[in-house]
Amino acid sequence: MNYDASIDAAIQKLHDEGRYRTFIDIERKRGSFPHAIWTRADGTESPVTVWCGNDYLGMGQHPVVLDAMHEAIERAGAGSGGTRNISGTTVYHKRLEAELADLHGKEAALLFTSAYIANDATLSTLPKIFPGLIIYSDSLNHASMIEGVRRNGGAKRVFRHNDVGHLRELLEADDPAVPKLIAFESVYSMDGDFGPIEQICDLAEEFGALTYIDEVHAVGMYGPRGGGVTERDGLAHRIDIINGTLAKAYGVMGGYIAASERMCDAVRSYAPGFIFTTSLPPSVAAGAAASVAHLKTDQGLRDNHQLQARILKTRLKGISLPFIDHGSHIVPVHVGDPVHCKMLSDMLLEDFGIYVQPINFPTVPRGTERLRFTPSPVHGPQEIDALVRALDNLWSHCALNRAELSA
Repeated sequence: MNYDASIDAAIQKLHDEGRYRTFIDIERKRGSFPHAIWTRADGTESPVTVWCGNDYLGMGQHPVVLDAMHEAIERAGAGSGGTRNISGTTVYHKRLEAELADLHGKEAALLFTSAYIANDATLSTLPKIFPGLIIYSDSLNHASMIEGVRRNGGAKRVFRHNDVGHLRELLEADDPAVPKLIAFESVYSMDGDFGPIEQICDLAEEFGALTYIDEVHAVGMYGPRGGGVTERDGLAHRIDIINGTLAKAYGVMGGYIAASERMCDAVRSYAPGFIFTTSLPPSVAAGAAASVAHLKTDQGLRDNHQLQARILKTRLKGISLPFIDHGSHIVPVHVGDPVHCKMLSDMLLEDFGIYVQPINFPTVPRGTERLRFTPSPVHGPQEIDALVRALDNLWSHCALNRAELSA
């Protein structure tokens, strides 16, 4: 068996399809984000503006977060020292879980090393807690949710994206006595659209199903205290399990679920992805707790973020670019071809100092390739002007279609 040849063939296939991914060496500078330094392959450096980061509110450079992390390092050192069950539970982890439970109005929260692991570990574990469980999963759920549902060994049903009618049909077709759970998202990251949370909660109540929502692109961003879309819409109390991240709006890293104390205890006790994983470093937990606490009171930062997103959409509409607008902070610009998408990304970086990664299959379906922009409160008029001018120039230069998807 020629293993090297198989590896080469697999990599070449990605090149042939125009979706081979490359890492760009970016050095963020504290206090100057979204401006950063790009180190080219030849070692030369160039200034760039980052337009595809998930540090949505710039909290990764906020003094309250950095101060908390420095203090924790001085007190506790670098690592946590083990899994939560052995030696990796500290006052910092408990403090963060208390902040998160309070954020969502739940009895408890449970930390994981990432929101991906939180989704995968929880959804794959639930059938151990509820034998015979059927999970009803939105077709556009994140890969971590899909993987968790796939690995749990139980029954699953996939309903068409945001199609409550289809979900009802699936629920009606199953045994009323069987335990059920509906898994969906509040903000879908590739199109920036919202899940029909209230309608799904109504169905869950009617059919006796649990509800599981992924709020990773909404926590810190929506709601009077940053509790997500469920808080904004007054629906958090109707959700049984809320999944969130500390790596986007909160600017650090890690993931969690928030639920009843009984639910968190069961997941904690049964999920291998929790039991056998070294816990987050105390400094990370401390920084995340400080970020969550701060954003509970900083509505101005959230308002400014939404304002910058609206301004960018207005400017893109003015030059008839085919962007998708579902009212969220995510601004995807449709390209529709993986080769063109990568080419545009490269040209933006090389010629204009604008960094945005192409989003290609399998992250999105073939034919829907896009550039996904994530404006933040620190993307001001100068940065928006430069981006709009660059995109207008490239769309004309490459003879791409305009206004196909503008809302």
